[in-house]
Amino acid sequence: MQDEIVAQAGASAGRRVIGVGIVAALGLLLLYVAVTTAMGPVWQVLLVAVGALSLWAAQVMWQATALTLHLTREELRDSAGTLLARVEDIVTVERGAFAFKPSNGFMLKTVDKQPRGWKPGIWWRVGRRVAIGGVIPSAEAKFMADMITAMKTGQI
Repeated sequence: MQDEIVAQAGASAGRRVIGVGIVAALGLLLLYVAVTTAMGPVWQVLLVAVGALSLWAAQVMWQATALTLHLTREELRDSAGTLLARVEDIVTVERGAFAFKPSNGFMLKTVDKQPRGWKPGIWWRVGRRVAIGGVIPSAEAKFMADMITAMKTGQI
């Protein structure tokens, strides 16, 4: 029963298309401006570089948003198997209006530093902080944060 999924969160198809579409549109717009506008070579190279970077980010985001997050009684991990945090290592769950967190999401603080990681639109991890959110629906993220809080306080 320890591997039983208590909460699950993932991006819907519509959220994936809109999120990735906006990033890809930015890249295409920057490339279009670089090609069609007369400007100095430094600006043109800069626009091409940022446009290409945006298209790369859109491709990475498309792959990342295919993942789902799974919360069990012991850990939070994504569907690719990446461990985000063990429940016993979580110190706080922040999801207030003024908390530093992704859109529609929440932030976890852990006891120890974690290795850096990033799945755009789903999660990122730096030091002791693990952020969940982006294209994940707010209801799913809120339920997951509430379940983590309940597990930490012994209500579950």
